[in-house]
Amino acid sequence: MRARTERSNRPLTGFKLAHPMVSADGTKAGFGGVTLGRTHVYEAVADAVCAHGGRHRCPARWCGCGFYCVHSVEAAHALACDPEYAHTVLLEVAVSGRFTRYEKGLRYQRQRVRSVRLGRCGCARAAELLAESGTGTVGWRRLMPTCRMCAGSRPVLTPVVFSRLLGGLPVRIDSGAATFAPLSGEDGELVPVLAAEVALLQARLDEVQAQLDQLTRRPS
Repeated sequence: MRARTERSNRPLTGFKLAHPMVSADGTKAGFGGVTLGRTHVYEAVADAVCAHGGRHRCPARWCGCGFYCVHSVEAAHALACDPEYAHTVLLEVAVSGRFTRYEKGLRYQRQRVRSVRLGRCGCARAAELLAESGTGTVGWRRLMPTCRMCAGSRPVLTPVVFSRLLGGLPVRIDSGAATFAPLSGEDGELVPVLAAEVALLQARLDEVQAQLDQLTRRPS
């Protein structure tokens, strides 16, 4: 069944994942789509355009065009676990104009980004910076959330600078994105001890196996 297109008299709140982008001249920032609209870069306030090149209004009932969002932060965090959504940031958006309602979210015409949250680095630590990813599209370079350790010598933007390029939007670390806790000092000291015990146990097993081979070997 085709979903019914609606229109709201007041903005609706949604959450979505997007790739952070910076213009080739470094004067402005934006966001890139993840799946269908990954070649299209939009700014903090934008109207949807058809990713298939159609000239109809978005979202069209017969087309998959339009912006997409989910209703809750929890749903966005769950979506971020999919490798297809790796190295993205989480946006809180105000949805307006025409929209189509789905079970977990909306497909809609117009959006205004309210805030940006940096999730996890690829190493599972909390991201603190936006680093050059080495990819992009015409006129735009793609960034990726990263921690300071993984950033290395790559060019980076701080949340403060990225916020300024977006026109002053709040950009912060996503405290709700679960990360693995690092080893404590005591745990870190136990690791080499356990590794040595495992190596010793393996050596003893090899010795026992060699003795069994000698006992069970038939005389020629």
